[in-house]
Parts: sequence; C-alpha cells; structure tokens
Amino acid sequence: MIYDFHTHSFLSDGELSPIELIRRAIVQGYRGLAITDHASPGNLEHVIQTVSADCALAREEWNFLAIPGVELTHVPATAIDKTAALAKKRGAWLVVVHGETTAEPVEKGTNRAAVASRFVDILAHPGFLNVEEVKAAIANGIFIEVTARKGHSLTNGYVASLARRYAVKLLLNSDAHSSEDLLTGPLARAIVRGAGLGRTLQRQALSANPQLLLQKLNKNLPTQHIARWL
Repeated sequence: MIYDFHTHSFLSDGELSPIELIRRAIVQGYRGLAITDHASPGNLEHVIQTVSADCALAREEWNFLAIPGVELTHVPATAIDKTAALAKKRGAWLVVVHGETTAEPVEKGTNRAAVASRFVDILAHPGFLNVEEVKAAIANGIFIEVTARKGHSLTNGYVASLARRYAVKLLLNSDAHSSEDLLTGPLARAIVRGAGLGRTLQRQALSANPQLLLQKLNKNLPTQHIARWL
C-alpha cells in the first residue's frame, strides 16, 4: 500500500487539478495521498480551501484517504511556526516544511525552525540536517522525508545514515508535480533501498511510519476524520 504525503497540484507548480491528482493516485494503487501545494501567508487560505473541497469529495465518493495540506516553501525561518499554526487553524490537516535542500537556496535555519514547531508534521528534503535538528525532530514527533524528487534526492543517503544512528522517523514521499511522478510499489522499494536503508528501516519508512503519522493527524483533528482508514 502506497502512502504519499507530499504532492503538488496546479494550485502551485504541479500540472493537475487536485481532484485529478487524487484520481490518478487511486488508479496507481495508492492507499492515501496528501496534496501539499507550496504556500505562504499570502496564498494559504485559498490553497487550503480549494484542496480541502476536492479531498472531501474524494473521501466521500471514492472512499479514498485524501488529505488537505500545505508545504511552507521559502517562508522566513522566523515565521515558520506562526505560519504553520495558521495553516492548521485554516483547516490544513498536514503541514510540510520545504527543508534546506541542496537544490535550492532555502534560508539557513529553516530546518531548525521546522523541527521546533509543534504545528509541523514533516520536514521535506532537508539536505544536510544536523544531529541537533534530528534530535529535535524526534522529541517533537516530526517525520523526516526521503524523497523521490530529482535534485532533492541527492542527500537521501545522508538522511538514511542519520536514521541508522538515531531513531528518527523517515517517510518516503514523491514530491510529485505530475502523474508521471507518482510512486509505484517497486519504485518506492528501490528508492529506500538505494538510500542505504536496511530492511527494517525500509519497512518503517514505507509502512509503519505512515501509519504512525496518520494516527498523529487523526488525534489532532477536531473530529477523527482518518479513523476509518487506520
């Protein structure tokens, strides 16, 4: 079963509408999908409102776990916590932070701010995060991404090496911008194996940790919207 907590629709830089992205994920064999378009305070409300409507439709009519979220992208590090809090207040079930990938000029301190916020769920493509940031992620229940995205994936091996030393929870996400970017079972297994994760950590990243994240989200929602998929 494929869970993918980091994707983009045409509300940011993806190619598909939210509902089409969901439909294509269903056909691909997904069990759950989060749509996390790039957001900052200026577009936060519009993105969440639009994605939430399509996700609700998919959950009701297709019995598919579609999760409305955002990816806070190039938000000043000092504003990450309050922006993540605002995203949750506006109805985002999931908040991802665009980490300090080596592929883009993300502000230094973004990783640290993300793992310190109780409103953040996933630190995406974090680049060369340090041990203190890993320990903060563990303490605050924040998941670290192993990514399928070209460029961002260059540091997957480094992230995996930290997971082997510390009990940080990893997730594999596609960071999909088109239907061609969506994961398959064989591709997902190849990416986590290629990152250098052993069998136990592979299973955790692909199966156990997605369930733990869903349990966390379900607990924090006003009503238990995710319970029937657990």
